[in-house]
Amino acid sequence: MASSTVNVVRYSALLFGVVYGISHRRSLQKTKDEHEKHHALHEREVLIQKAKEAWKRQQDGPKDSLVTDPEDPKFDLEKLLAKWEKDYS
Repeated sequence: MASSTVNVVRYSALLFGVVYGISHRRSLQKTKDEHEKHHALHEREVLIQKAKEAWKRQQDGPKDSLVTDPEDPKFDLEKLLAKWEKDYS
């Protein structure tokens, strides 16, 4: 049978290992959670930037498109008449 000193050292080492394992796991989990949060925030910023660019492209429209709405500030009567002349001749 082992002496009481050996048992105290053995169980103290076991207890220390369990406490260390718990604290180490918590620190790793905290680091992982912070990384995931940062990644999600970065991904959201990228998606917002892409949406802004798509909206801007949609608002600008193609450069060679013809505006047929006379209320639009980009409306050009000469271009519209030239297109109609080309289509119907």
